[in-house]
Amino acid sequence: MTDLYESSGSLPRPGIRGYGLRLRPWDADAEEDVQAWLRGYLDPEFQRWNTPLRPLEDRADALESMAARAKSAQEGVGASFCVTDASGGVPLGHIGINDIDHVVRVARVGYWVLPDARGRRVATRALALASRWAFEELGLHRLELGHALGHEASCRIAERCGYPYEGTLRGAMFEAGRLDAFRDVHLHARLATDPAPERGPALP
Repeated sequence: MTDLYESSGSLPRPGIRGYGLRLRPWDADAEEDVQAWLRGYLDPEFQRWNTPLRPLEDRADALESMAARAKSAQEGVGASFCVTDASGGVPLGHIGINDIDHVVRVARVGYWVLPDARGRRVATRALALASRWAFEELGLHRLELGHALGHEASCRIAERCGYPYEGTLRGAMFEAGRLDAFRDVHLHARLATDPAPERGPALP
């Protein structure tokens, strides 16, 4: 009998298409992907709202970070996708289903969009796609989305994709650029049993 406290094995990471986007696995052998990953983490707007435990500074750091994400997929506890246009394939950003708990079927969602792709509802469309995949293909029951207090754009994206605000978590994440101070987090979540949002993610 399978131990419920173990992961279900390597996660499937197919290409997912919809809303004018394609979500595909990141490719550490493709220089375009490596540079996009690095640009995403070095972007001042990303750094304003996120504080990685290990900051990325160069290509070697990017490769190490990408390898860690690939390992999570192999272990069945995370899936990371490069967000691209449905046709062109140029990286626009990232979305991940992280910290998957296969017992209670819950996971956390995280995403970022490259500066030159903003203003096109890339994050909204990617979140809608990834959420559907997580519920239908992984059989998850609950997806949580947390963001730093004051990040109004993430609030709007969450609400638009059917993730209502559930409360404020006090001191639940690091302050920008610091590992010795904390800030509050807005928690949003969506259940597999929730009705679909009344309005789907708008195309650009």
